[in-house]
Amino acid sequence: MEKLLATLKPYFKPGMERRRALMTIFGVTTGGLSVGFFKQSAFGVDPFQCLCAGLDNVIPIDFGTLYVIINAVLLVAVLLMNRKYIGLGTFINLFLLGYVVDFSNNTIYNLVGEPGMALRVIYLIIGLVVMCLASALYMTADLGVSTYDAIALHLAAKKIAPFRFIRIATDLCCVGVGFAFGYVPGVGTILAAFCMGPLISWFNGKVAQPLLNGKNK
Repeated sequence: MEKLLATLKPYFKPGMERRRALMTIFGVTTGGLSVGFFKQSAFGVDPFQCLCAGLDNVIPIDFGTLYVIINAVLLVAVLLMNRKYIGLGTFINLFLLGYVVDFSNNTIYNLVGEPGMALRVIYLIIGLVVMCLASALYMTADLGVSTYDAIALHLAAKKIAPFRFIRIATDLCCVGVGFAFGYVPGVGTILAAFCMGPLISWFNGKVAQPLLNGKNK
């Protein structure tokens, strides 16, 4: 316990470490809230969820268990590639994100009810934009990312290609696998596959980096 407290202590002191911790917590939780809007739009799921939904069609176990297994496999892969991507953000994603998504999804529905087409489009835009902003915040904070995000970040760090292009490629792979196993992606899924990489990169340069380092650095 003392070792754990000593590890966490720097993140509660004023300065860079606390700023990184707050960006991580805010980014991951806000990302979870944005998924609620994305789900309420009913235009499909995000690319990684598309992959999971497709595998769920062919693997005879409940979705929750399958989702944990997929993330566990990716976690092992990330540990083998570069364990620096595992940290506070990773564990918030693994253990708390699902609850935030459920809260967001249920709250939006209870407050607004069944959305019409115009509101669904607004939900989709809000979900996609906020999801990308949130991702940029917690990725830039560099205190751990989701197991899926770590794949594109690792490949980008290896100078294979810029992050925005690698993310498009990994998202399209997820959509392709999901479709191959019987999940039909929606318009929102395709839009997310092509837009998330560029939008995350844009928010990283325009918002997250200036927030972390100061706008003049």
